[in-house]
Amino acid sequence: MYAYAFLEDCILLYPVYALLFADTGLSPAAISSLFVIWSVTTFLLEVPSGVWADVFSRRLLLVASPLLAGVGFGLWSFFPSYAAFAVGFVLWGAGSALRSGTMQALVYEELDRVGAVGSYARLIGRSEAMSLVGVVVASALASPVLGAGGYRALGVASVVVCGLCAVAGWLLPESRGGGGGEEEPSLGSVVRAGWAQVRGEPSVRWALVLVMVVEGVTSLDEYVPLLARSTGVVVAVVPLLVLVVTVGDAVGGWVAGRGVRWLAPLLGVGGVLLAVGALSGRPGGMVLVGVAFGVFRWAIAAADARLQERIGDGARATVTSVAGFGAEVVALLVYVGYALGSRWAGAGVLVGVAAVPYVVVAVVLGVVGRRGGVHREM
Repeated sequence: MYAYAFLEDCILLYPVYALLFADTGLSPAAISSLFVIWSVTTFLLEVPSGVWADVFSRRLLLVASPLLAGVGFGLWSFFPSYAAFAVGFVLWGAGSALRSGTMQALVYEELDRVGAVGSYARLIGRSEAMSLVGVVVASALASPVLGAGGYRALGVASVVVCGLCAVAGWLLPESRGGGGGEEEPSLGSVVRAGWAQVRGEPSVRWALVLVMVVEGVTSLDEYVPLLARSTGVVVAVVPLLVLVVTVGDAVGGWVAGRGVRWLAPLLGVGGVLLAVGALSGRPGGMVLVGVAFGVFRWAIAAADARLQERIGDGARATVTSVAGFGAEVVALLVYVGYALGSRWAGAGVLVGVAAVPYVVVAVVLGVVGRRGGVHREM
């Protein structure tokens, strides 16, 4: 699992693909439109892919996911144009949808089978940390590879890593068969079971909403390279500033499962740090941005663990994918907002404004929590 998580995000194009788009001649609005295509693709397939994961082999879906992304990166590398970028994002979005909900369900149920379900939060949090370590490694390698071979070299390396990730996916354990157990579930029965859990369990709904908002707004990490460049550094330094943010993100994943009772105040602090760091306009402000993203990663893992505790195995991937669907809707709003706002403001202001939803969520959690609702429901 750790190898899969590491390889999935050890993509050398990650730190600079927004720059690739810009250097190809795309405007900020055009770049945001690509992110919209990506988000729309993902959320259209989010729930269907969750249903597939509850009916068919989850391991096979995890093998297909990086292969689709790899084809997209190949298109970007050899045919850089708006059309190729758009097709690449459709493939990447489809791959992301296949993984979303599938990995969480696979891990939780395999732990449950061996009586170790209490380790889920720690395991999934550290898996997210390993994903971010992959990003750290990719960010560290991106600068020298970019200098030596340009964007095409980064793309070729990314395609190779996607292939290795597919191999790691094939090696993941899966006790359930392709049909998910002794009784073959149907698509209809899975959908009905998932809807019943979402509709009938307030605790599930609270966890869903929290994951949707926090994870969805965190999609602004796609603009971190542009934020880094807005501080006035040369292009070759941008991956290093992205690395700073990624390290903070990874630390947040590594400590997942601890101090959950401080969720509301820490989310508020994270929002303030994000705003201050982004609005500073200085390279040093990226340190504060990195700490903020660490808080957000920790919060996402905490909400995911609580959600998994409250949903049943019969539609686990389906319900988890509902959270992913909602997060993609929020992400779409972030991309559209950034595209519109880019006509009047720069990256620093736009990312700073994105801190507002975190602060609002923190206030709501704090107020309702004091009334005794959130902590019982979640």
